[in-house]
Amino acid sequence: WVIWEFEKEVVQGTLSNRLLQPLDPVWHHFASHVSERFARLPFVFGLVLLFFALYPQSFWLPSAGRFLLFLLVITLAFCLRFLIQYTFALFAFWIERASAIEQFWLLIYLFLSGLVAPLEVFPPSVREVVLWTPFPYLIHFPASILIGLPVDVGRGLLVMFGWSAVFFVCNRWLWRQGLKQYSGMGA
Repeated sequence: WVIWEFEKEVVQGTLSNRLLQPLDPVWHHFASHVSERFARLPFVFGLVLLFFALYPQSFWLPSAGRFLLFLLVITLAFCLRFLIQYTFALFAFWIERASAIEQFWLLIYLFLSGLVAPLEVFPPSVREVVLWTPFPYLIHFPASILIGLPVDVGRGLLVMFGWSAVFFVCNRWLWRQGLKQYSGMGA
């Protein structure tokens, strides 16, 4: 949801207040995003407990090593997703509805992340191309690690760090250019 918050701050001019603070506004948004995710944890745990209560034959525990790797990868996926969203949010400096970019991205994300259907349903050549995009590393890759499906962890981490670097460079460039455009309208 960072894109909607940032878009609102730019359009209403309230970003000006954050620019006067000594910390880059991204850290405020990141802290809010992390807090929001932690606030959801009790609900998620409740759903997991309900699922296993209804389907006790499905109960399993991952190994400690696999679970720790999952925690690392899901943290990296969270950071990558936030960085992607924040980069798209920066388009609010030029267009009023930067969230439209996120909506388009979400459509692609739903299909290529493994959220709608597992990546295994794609033909091998398409799957190979998809595995070089950031999408599968936001859902499919962490989930596969957790449940023990065979995945190339090295390649996955490399692609995640590669896309993080690409979006970080774009993010910082858009930030610098956007500040030149920002007029504090609506303030």
